[in-house]
Amino acid sequence: MNWDTVINKVSPYLVKIETPTGSATGFLCAYTEDRVFCGVATACHVIDDTDEWQQPIRIHSHDFKKTRFLKQSDRVVFKDRRTDSAVILFTPSELQFPKDLIPLRPTDAPISIGVEVGWLGYPALEPNTLCFFSGTVSARREDRGAYLIDGVAINGVSGGPVLYSSQSDSVQFVGVVSAYRANWQRGDALPGLSVAQDVSSFHRVVQHIRSMEEAEKKRAQMEAAKGKETEKPAQQVVPPDTGPTA
Repeated sequence: MNWDTVINKVSPYLVKIETPTGSATGFLCAYTEDRVFCGVATACHVIDDTDEWQQPIRIHSHDFKKTRFLKQSDRVVFKDRRTDSAVILFTPSELQFPKDLIPLRPTDAPISIGVEVGWLGYPALEPNTLCFFSGTVSARREDRGAYLIDGVAINGVSGGPVLYSSQSDSVQFVGVVSAYRANWQRGDALPGLSVAQDVSSFHRVVQHIRSMEEAEKKRAQMEAAKGKETEKPAQQVVPPDTGPTA
């Protein structure tokens, strides 16, 4: 697999997320229809406490040339603690994301065991460097909608996208890095498994945003229709002919 081509395509969709207590990774997953707002996906644990305490969040573009500073009033956060998934909705402003989205893997087509996937993020040991990792899907946790992957996930890469690419499906986001389970034996940390949540939660957020937009459109249409009714000129009442007046 030519991962270099995939990385070049996906990198502009990546962001580094900074909070008062740490840093992690995120990626563009949604736009509103008018493109006024964008949705950045990440792991819920990355921003959960920060959002609860109404603290600010910094969103850096993948190359650190642009930064968006988000106060509590500048964002709407959709959180799913059960699946460790979150989407930050905000105006992209100067971040200059690509116009076309990379598709989310359909929920009815999970990645099979044995398939190679890759992921990107900003590890804490190189906090300003976008790094690439790859591994093989070892197992699927149907009860959690998660993948166990034979590969490493370093602090700071949490919230980064898990990628799959093929000639038939092109590049897709198939998950989000959630955790790393080290294999502790005799006091030593041996190679373990990465945990990646699938994109089902992000599909639900996208659908929710679309539903909100459709509801807003219907409301606007109803208000416009009422406005037209009130703007209709009153029907002219012609008095009866009473003949000539003095």
